[in-house]
Amino acid sequence: MIQSVLETDRELFEEALKFSQQQIRKLIEAHPDFYPMYTSNGRWKHDGPALSTWCDGFLPGMMWIFNKRQAADGHANKYWMEQAIHYTTPLEPRRHDRDVHDLGFLFFPTYFRWFRLTHDPKLRDIVIEAGKTEALRFKEKGQYLRSAVGDNSIFIDLMMNVGIIFYAARETGDRRLRDIALRHCLTTRRVLVRGDGSTAHEGVFDTETGEFLRQTTPQGYRGDSCWSRGLTWALYGFTLSYEYTRDPRFLDTAEGCADYYITHANGDGTPPWDFTAPPDSRKLIDTSTAAIAAAGLLRLCRLLHDPVEGHTYWSTAVLILRTLCDKHLARKDKKWEGILKGGVYHLQKEVGVDESLIWGDYYFVEALDQALEQL
Repeated sequence: MIQSVLETDRELFEEALKFSQQQIRKLIEAHPDFYPMYTSNGRWKHDGPALSTWCDGFLPGMMWIFNKRQAADGHANKYWMEQAIHYTTPLEPRRHDRDVHDLGFLFFPTYFRWFRLTHDPKLRDIVIEAGKTEALRFKEKGQYLRSAVGDNSIFIDLMMNVGIIFYAARETGDRRLRDIALRHCLTTRRVLVRGDGSTAHEGVFDTETGEFLRQTTPQGYRGDSCWSRGLTWALYGFTLSYEYTRDPRFLDTAEGCADYYITHANGDGTPPWDFTAPPDSRKLIDTSTAAIAAAGLLRLCRLLHDPVEGHTYWSTAVLILRTLCDKHLARKDKKWEGILKGGVYHLQKEVGVDESLIWGDYYFVEALDQALEQL
């Protein structure tokens, strides 16, 4: 019985990966050299506001995953490697980009994966340089990496980017870099993660004194709510930080966020766009959050010594992936260009609501890849 379930899951996930590759091939052919963010009526290229350029690593990141799986299957076709290199290379100058706080999002899916494949030190050096640039955001007064909003702002999203500083510190032996990353994580843990494992999206500081002032949110329901994507950024980000440091405080925080997700998500594993939004608004789910949760939980379960706890996280991730594959793939809509339907980018601005989001597609593909490695 168990073997039969595992085989069913494997078949389901492999088919979802094949569909994902088909959609990315179509995107390349329809919109060459275009880096998408969110769809509008199912179309990637449109006149809607871009809001920022933090997403450019996710498309080539999927290509690197496709290439890895293709190589593992013994296929000699170089298509995905060629495409991955083509879409990754233009990102190199952004290792010095100080306008975004998202260099982890840009370089971990791309140059980091490329380096792991080839071990070319030039590629590693690009990732290291990006980590050093990310560290320049650190504010001594307050002990945090400032968000792109301003010097007084910290975002929960930065937990997905602090890992690139840990990486640069490890590869160079630079204790200053490691200290910056550690202190940012501890500050985030103190001011944005609540005792029940829920998270705030943004924190505001007094830049003169470094005093923490309040929690707020640009994208959640309100400042004291739990914007679900932010929660999963924390779940995944603290897991990654624990991988680099083995600091038990970060593992404890990751587990707290994971437990909050599991106990507050819907029965099929999908989350509302904000966990504490009013009942009517909670009906709106965010599949991109579900994909991030699945990827984060699959990383987390590998780090635990308790097999029961680890299995809880693993089985939740598999449940999420089953739901996304069964209910939210765009397979039946031939005109839809994304992979996952039902993502919510920015509800208040009415941007990318019930659409495909490139980060949702990326973390879905990453989670499928991880799950297939463990099945």
